Amino acid sequence: MSSEYPPATVQTWGRPRFTAPQWAELARSQGDAAAWQAAFDEAGVLAPTRVEGGFAVGIVDQVGRAFLAVDRFAEHSLCYRIEEGSLRFAARADTLADAGLDAIDPQAIFDYLYFHCIPSPRTIFRNVHRVPPGHYVRFENGRLETGPYWQPRFDEAPRGDFDSLRDDFRALLRDAVARCLDGGKAACYLSGGTDSSTVAGLIGEVMGRPAATYSIGFEAQGYDEMSYARVAAQHFGTEHHEYYVTPADLVASIPAVARHYDQPFGNSSALPAYYCARMARNDGVSRLLAGDGGDELFGGNARYAKQRVFGWYEHVPMPLRKGIVEPILLQTPAGRVPLVRKVASYVDQARDEMPNRLQQYNLLLRLGVDQVLTPDFLASIDMAAPLQHQRAVWHAVKEPASDLNHMLAYDWRYTLAESDLPKVRGSAALAGMDVAFPMLDDGLLDFSLRLPVSYKLRGLKLRWFFKEALRGFLPDEILTKKKQGFGLPFGVWAMQHDALYRLAQASLHSFATRGIVRADFIEALLQTHLKAHPAYYGEMIWILMMLEQWLQSREGA
Repeated sequence: MSSEYPPATVQTWGRPRFTAPQWAELARSQGDAAAWQAAFDEAGVLAPTRVEGGFAVGIVDQVGRAFLAVDRFAEHSLCYRIEEGSLRFAARADTLADAGLDAIDPQAIFDYLYFHCIPSPRTIFRNVHRVPPGHYVRFENGRLETGPYWQPRFDEAPRGDFDSLRDDFRALLRDAVARCLDGGKAACYLSGGTDSSTVAGLIGEVMGRPAATYSIGFEAQGYDEMSYARVAAQHFGTEHHEYYVTPADLVASIPAVARHYDQPFGNSSALPAYYCARMARNDGVSRLLAGDGGDELFGGNARYAKQRVFGWYEHVPMPLRKGIVEPILLQTPAGRVPLVRKVASYVDQARDEMPNRLQQYNLLLRLGVDQVLTPDFLASIDMAAPLQHQRAVWHAVKEPASDLNHMLAYDWRYTLAESDLPKVRGSAALAGMDVAFPMLDDGLLDFSLRLPVSYKLRGLKLRWFFKEALRGFLPDEILTKKKQGFGLPFGVWAMQHDALYRLAQASLHSFATRGIVRADFIEALLQTHLKAHPAYYGEMIWILMMLEQWLQSREGA
């Protein structure tokens, strides 16, 4: 057994809630480690099914058996590798990695460029794996076993009693917020959206005094929604704090944020989230509550309505689709007529099955893999692997389930577990701040699983039930606003701020020497594409820059 983990070692992260009375008592009297040990001894790999909250746990017993698990959304990360017949684990992948850039897995680089993060179980490092959300890992007698202890199962009830569901929902929300508070200054992020505004208001209800709220703004047209944050702050009477991120802030913080993560991470909202958490930390806050999860549990993302429209095409009889509609629109000049072109585009997209259809707007695929990546790099990776990963996640949902619920569960993995939660938790940790996610409370998760599909998406109305249940509690301006969040105007600023452009340029020129992305593509990106469409191409420049900044931090490690 590795000397790093002596026999009978239990390491825990997060705030688990043990539903079995005997384990709950052990946690109260002897701590979470004792409770987890008893849970594993009694229930084996099923122990996490009787634990709620955000958690990660690693156990190595006296004979070298190991057990790892993370919560349903992977609020906490746990990585592992097998070395000399033993399993080692750590919260960070880089803790377990071999030194130098030779440890980098090319397939993980491709995954990063595809997803803008590296979905579990892969990490950037060869031989180092990350426990996926809702999964366990067991290692015994040299054999490794991994699998899900939980998979989404939706109750596809056609309808429900609105008043009863509303009352249950509001009670669950209040309890979730109360559980997340740590006894210190009660505070939350406030973007001005539905979720963060709800959390801000409920903190006031729970505490009997207003929350402290923290918001980020941008001096860039179309990106700043501070006005909505102010509406919510005034409505709930919060102790409101604001900070406007500048291009100079990005220049100062991009290297530090990039190297803070244990592997490349391309979500640009990490930068404003970091400044928000830093502002709260300087104000004496120890834990911020975040609103992440409401859209993904209750149907709030615009793509849900868009994919429903595409889904209508499935009701066209197959002989009509294959024999008349598709041949005329997609295989003849008629489909290129201006008035018909949009219909042809709709049919072309709608005929693709899910989840393949969701990748039609993937940035790397739209730019053209062959146009972006070098032939040598492409020869070293499997281009089909990301879609295989997505199909597996899509089909992991227990049937029967509607396309909408499949999309929700799909987003629990890719939007929440692999991107948004690491963004918030990582940026908060860099600022010295703890964070909690009341919208992901197990009670709310279970509630969303049994909520009728038509209550999540009514026609094309997003998160219908959530908004109607909170009508009168939230300001009307918040209920009707479009979703935005802490989106970063990087591309726009890169065209306006010399130092920021130089940082991006230097990063991409350095990256061009690594033989991954074509040098001519990088030159076109910097010299032509960015000027033509700053917001669109700025995203590709951002993910390449953050990858290069992270790689530079590993050189010599």
